[in-house]
Amino acid sequence: MLVYVFPGQGSQHLGMGKEIFDEFKQLTEIADSILGYSIKDLCINDPHKLLDKTNYTQPALYIVNALSYFKRIKDNNQMPSFLAGHSLGEYNALLAAGAMDFETGLRLVIKRGELMAQESDGGMAAIVGLSEEIVKELLSENKSLNIDIANYNTPSQLVIAGKKEDIYKAEVIFKQAGAFSYTALNVSGAFHSRYMLKSSRLFSEFLNGFTFSNIKIPVIANINARPYKQCDIKDNLVKQITHSVKWIDTIRFFMGKGDVNIIQIGPGNTLNRIVKAIMRDADPLVLTEEEYIKYVAN
Repeated sequence: MLVYVFPGQGSQHLGMGKEIFDEFKQLTEIADSILGYSIKDLCINDPHKLLDKTNYTQPALYIVNALSYFKRIKDNNQMPSFLAGHSLGEYNALLAAGAMDFETGLRLVIKRGELMAQESDGGMAAIVGLSEEIVKELLSENKSLNIDIANYNTPSQLVIAGKKEDIYKAEVIFKQAGAFSYTALNVSGAFHSRYMLKSSRLFSEFLNGFTFSNIKIPVIANINARPYKQCDIKDNLVKQITHSVKWIDTIRFFMGKGDVNIIQIGPGNTLNRIVKAIMRDADPLVLTEEEYIKYVAN
């Protein structure tokens, strides 16, 4: 079974997409007209040092992910059985599934990036070496910190989100508990947490102006690691902003389908490494036929 997965924020790097912008010149020109600047110049040269700023990162990654997918289909003509994307990458999964066109997806991620970039006083940190159970226990014991788990990346790597001061205070707690590392991330907001509620509400209002086509290839949602329902596309995209990215269970879902080949589409190699860690350390998630039908039914 072939699965394509798309990376999210943090996978961007200078020079990404340089081999495909000219190959998909028409789409690149469409992107430039919507953005109001050259996406090729931003990704390859980044003259104003904007690539790592959320409101520029998100559309840039969406575009490079999309063109990378179109190139793979053009060169190999291998359609996947399932799709998924990590955070922002979920928009590329929905694009590949036929739920939206390139232009619609770009307009959505531009707005998403703008709203998320407006968040301030928030922080995130990656914790390596502690299990999900231990992290949850520590957060329960230290409720005054008001920290949420933002990303379930691998069985031994989770990302937390909260106010900057609380993220700073939490470092000693997790290190004393035996964490191999505790790394504050270079972000302005507490993404995928309760602190993104305002952004999610504004994004919900924005989404009312859009309609979505039928999903042709199953997409596994970040918020519950289950197949998207057609009727829940808007709701899922809104909830994704405030809910955890359940990436471990997403990959476990694919593992539960049997012999699976999961390939990252887009810049970097982060998801390939994460997928290998999950497949090594986690058990498959096997749904009954009844459970599966429950999630894909409208």
